[in-house]
Amino acid sequence: MRAKLKGLHSPDTENLERWSPGDGPFGFFLQAMIGPSDGPGEESVNLTVCTPEWFAGHRMETGMMMGSRTLFVSAYDYRAIRTYLERAAQRAEGKNWREIAASLSWLGEWESENYQP
Repeated sequence: MRAKLKGLHSPDTENLERWSPGDGPFGFFLQAMIGPSDGPGEESVNLTVCTPEWFAGHRMETGMMMGSRTLFVSAYDYRAIRTYLERAAQRAEGKNWREIAASLSWLGEWESENYQP
């Protein structure tokens, strides 16, 4: 079984393809919708996309922080971000969806990460 990026969504902007953060540092919440490559269904993988400058100014209240679940970019480029996430999803494979989610856990927080049946 393999994974596939099925879409990108951000509640911070209506249209990620046309959005422009301007010239300064930026950061936004992104949901990568990832599901099985051979069938229906998807789960959101939540991450922050930001410039290092934005991260330093907005996330380091204590003077230190891990870069976990954060995609650092030097400039906003929708196609480059999408391609990066598509390739990450395509490389993930496993016997079942749980294995795939585990192999992509570095990417972001899975919608059902702490779910236990």
